[in-house]
Amino acid sequence: MSDIKTAFENGKAFIPFITAGDPDLETTEKLLIEMSKNGADIIEIGIPFSDPIAEGVVIQEADLRALASGTTTDKIFEMVKRVRSEIKCALAVMTYMNPIFVYGTDKFMAKCKECGISAVIVPDTPFEEKQELAPYCDKYGVELVSLIAPTSHDRIKMIAKESQGFVYCVSSMGVTGVRSEITTDIGEMVNLVKSVSDTPCAVGFGISTPEQAKKMAQSADGVIVGSAIVKIVAKYGKDCIKPVCDYVRSMKEAIS
Repeated sequence: MSDIKTAFENGKAFIPFITAGDPDLETTEKLLIEMSKNGADIIEIGIPFSDPIAEGVVIQEADLRALASGTTTDKIFEMVKRVRSEIKCALAVMTYMNPIFVYGTDKFMAKCKECGISAVIVPDTPFEEKQELAPYCDKYGVELVSLIAPTSHDRIKMIAKESQGFVYCVSSMGVTGVRSEITTDIGEMVNLVKSVSDTPCAVGFGISTPEQAKKMAQSADGVIVGSAIVKIVAKYGKDCIKPVCDYVRSMKEAIS
């Protein structure tokens, strides 16, 4: 069993997201180590990109800060490889097709394997175009996480049948960002996945409070939180380690 699926073996999984290089890679390095000690089951590492079409303003601004600080894909891989043995949980990369294509798809997946990154999440690659990535992921044993949305409807079963790692259930229409209320019937989406696959389902987009996380975890196998954590990093900068870890711990406790 992959370490991504293993992360779902001991109850509900908490999956925090951070933008690598925001405010700098030294802080990212500390966050990866400390979040893994404070309840993270899988950490999503965002590779900063100038045009992240699935992201709201919070993560867009984080990407710009990271790029301005000199963060590159190579520097991220080097940092992860250096500290991987100190990180106690599974790692996934969230990025877009353009950075992978420019870097070289084969080289990108080889680097993921070399650094101990177990999965990639690429929001702008639809299921019908997954062959742009899947052969390279398979070659290096990197799992390609599938996304489903409230509008996926009949496509959910089709996507779920070929899913790897976990299925990323997008909770709401639109881009990432904190939402006061999530009205999508997550249970229905999860049931459609489970009818054809035993791949775990994790819900993301818009979740920010322990109450929301607890509610989502009643249906799903895990909860993903990005913008709320990135806002903490933006507020505290290099001093964000403790407040982020306090938050991660509270969210993990809420879904346990």
